[in-house]
Amino acid sequence: MSMWVKILKSTLILSGLSTLLAQSAFANDFISYQRIQLAQGVDADVIQIKKLSSLKLFLNDQSQQPLLKFKNIQKQLNACQTLEFAMNAGMYHSDYAPVGLYIENGKQLTTLNEQQGFGNFFMQPNGVVAWNDQHAVIETTQHFKNSHFKANYATQSGPMLVIDGMINSKFLVDSNSLKIRNGVGVKDNTLYFVITRNRVNFYQFAAFFKDKLMIDNALYLDGSISSLYIPKIYREDQRYQLGPMIALLDSESCG
Repeated sequence: MSMWVKILKSTLILSGLSTLLAQSAFANDFISYQRIQLAQGVDADVIQIKKLSSLKLFLNDQSQQPLLKFKNIQKQLNACQTLEFAMNAGMYHSDYAPVGLYIENGKQLTTLNEQQGFGNFFMQPNGVVAWNDQHAVIETTQHFKNSHFKANYATQSGPMLVIDGMINSKFLVDSNSLKIRNGVGVKDNTLYFVITRNRVNFYQFAAFFKDKLMIDNALYLDGSISSLYIPKIYREDQRYQLGPMIALLDSESCG
């Protein structure tokens, strides 16, 4: 494994706003992490995933029972593999089955959901994050349906936060619906996973992707159950039982 590169605490100025990078920032060839605190009130952990071939989705164990917890992913791995990062990866039913499209290791387990309904998943447009070993995409459900992207992994969620550089028009700047939230954006074939430490509304969260990270397409993953696993910053959330989970594996010691 490449040596972790420690990035010292520093202050940047972006568009007149003070941005603080946490002391625990790190980077290597396939993942980087930083905590970003903006003057307007968003405090978030940002994880960039560069090595798409090491990024997987997990749902069930070998007996087809829901894994539910990040710690149970590690039990599915080979002895030489290490779980470096994990996050909840889309909305799910009471039995933990995905609400929308779910593709794991090239196998589609649930189909694209084009139904209308209530709740965040159905706030339009919703969308899909998908990737294979070479490429990652985040597209609206309709665009993904028509794109015929060959995905090794895909999960559908909603709503879209940013669409072609524009914040979702359904979001209200002054909304008082404040929650811990997590989502994912894509830029230069790198996936950016973001989870807030403070409660924010949809507009604030989308603006973080668009204005701070300069991301043109981003997808909401979930709110109240948002969870993160990064042992290198001593964070291993286990409070909630989860459906789909995304995970980055270090397999370099496997030879």
